[in-house]
Amino acid sequence: MQQTRNVALPSVGVIGLGSMGMGIARSLLRAGFDTWGCDLGESARSAFAAAGGHVAQSPAALGERVDVLFCVVVNARQAKEVLLGEQGACARMAPGGVVIQCATCAPDAVRALEAPIAALGLSLIDAPISGGAVKAAAGELTVMASGGAEAFDKAAGALDAVSARLFRLGEAIGAGSQVKLVNQLLAGVHIAAAAEAMAYGISGGCDPDAVFEVITASAGNSWMFENRVPHILDADYSPRSAVDIFVKDLGLVHESALGRKFPLPLTAQALSMFTQASAMGLGGEDDAAVVKIFPGVQLPKAKEA
Repeated sequence: MQQTRNVALPSVGVIGLGSMGMGIARSLLRAGFDTWGCDLGESARSAFAAAGGHVAQSPAALGERVDVLFCVVVNARQAKEVLLGEQGACARMAPGGVVIQCATCAPDAVRALEAPIAALGLSLIDAPISGGAVKAAAGELTVMASGGAEAFDKAAGALDAVSARLFRLGEAIGAGSQVKLVNQLLAGVHIAAAAEAMAYGISGGCDPDAVFEVITASAGNSWMFENRVPHILDADYSPRSAVDIFVKDLGLVHESALGRKFPLPLTAQALSMFTQASAMGLGGEDDAAVVKIFPGVQLPKAKEA
């Protein structure tokens, strides 16, 4: 159903209509923004058009239409390509526009985008996001952002439409990405620890459902244990966030720490666990599938309907 447009609002674009980007784009539509979406996948473009959004066939075509742009791609290489590549959006945006870079990247990679974007008369906000597909769809993401005050003022309504919490972490580009890597460090370590704990308990003869019930009522609980262990109990490894996402993100954390010779022993072990799972062919499964690396453990099977 076509949304009611507010002509006083800026036109907003979203590049990357995956689970997070689609949620962001639909949240902007609900808030009344004239919203454009771009994605390589025809099915994603069709789904967004069916929801009432406009579809651009390329980042450049989208750039011509928008004042504020959310970049919700997978990594720094993709971000640079869709923003500044041959068919990039930024060269086609009108001066004064704002680019909101949401991909999880190393801080240095985001800082490298600042000067060429500024040279085009645009402002950059370094704004990684957290909350998963469910929070994205509800417009309730956590945004860890840094950038200039003028850019935040211009993008305030769009950021408010997609987030429950917006943390402004200063003006320096890269600050948002550094905090996001802290979050990913903890998320990855907690998922790996939850998987190890469940495998250990099951191998010792514990009933997995009982372990979940006890731990979620005890001091050993964590948000990730409570969120991911039900995937293991249901033998449902359809990806909400995939194993390979944490191979990438923990890899970024590890590399950034190596650059300043800062030891991260728990990160290194969790990264090794996710890498092993990926090497076993589990990279596209839900990140809870890291539990499958433990030998000889009889994991729960899918429950009959």
